[in-house]
Amino acid sequence: MPSASNQISNWLETGNAHIDEAYVAAHTEVVAGQYVVISVTDTGVGMDAATIAQAFEPFFTTKPVGKGTGLGLSQVYGFVKQSGGHIKIYSETGEGTTVKLYLPRLAGDAADNAASDEPLNPEAAQGEIILVVEDDDDVRAYSVDSLCELGYRVLEAHDGPAALRILDRQPRVDLLFTDVVLPGGLTGAQIASQAKALRPSLKVLFRTGYARNAIIHNGRLDKGVQLIVKPFSFNDLAAKIRDVLDLPEKPADG
Repeated sequence: MPSASNQISNWLETGNAHIDEAYVAAHTEVVAGQYVVISVTDTGVGMDAATIAQAFEPFFTTKPVGKGTGLGLSQVYGFVKQSGGHIKIYSETGEGTTVKLYLPRLAGDAADNAASDEPLNPEAAQGEIILVVEDDDDVRAYSVDSLCELGYRVLEAHDGPAALRILDRQPRVDLLFTDVVLPGGLTGAQIASQAKALRPSLKVLFRTGYARNAIIHNGRLDKGVQLIVKPFSFNDLAAKIRDVLDLPEKPADG
């Protein structure tokens, strides 16, 4: 019987999501708008980039001969696309997998009225600096461009060691905005812990493509941390960044 540490856990989450024009620019088959998102997560062995690229192909399977048809994900893909939706896999080898299904959400008159009353995006205060840590070049570029548009000064790093070197030499950083799963031997949580040791007043916002509850329950992040889930819209990012920066500082222990 496998030990508890080797057992695979699974989570199912649902919620609402907004896909904006910036995401559509990188995924031309997607239509911008409001969606219902269904996230299915496991803590299995994960997939490398080559496997993810083939995952939706009919008859492709990583199982031994006779143990799988390779049709499951391709059928899900077909259903989602026929429904006018979008499907996305987030996975890292050894870190598990989240599959997100985006299905168009019915928007009635109430939703249209609410959109017309949407407040302006909150912008940067004078001189605020954000350090963005992200290994995916496209996601990092989108985050940096969005934050610059909001008036923040932005520093960027590809992995944890690079981020810590920036913190060591940069006199002011107000917020660390980091992915949860990163290359370079340090997770987002480990980067945040070392960064907070250097700068106790530093605010931290995590981002992830995995489902929120799965990230917490699997122990990758503590409960109560600030987290935004990819893909996020420009409006969502603007509001969340401002919320975290405006959080009151916690009193020092003792």
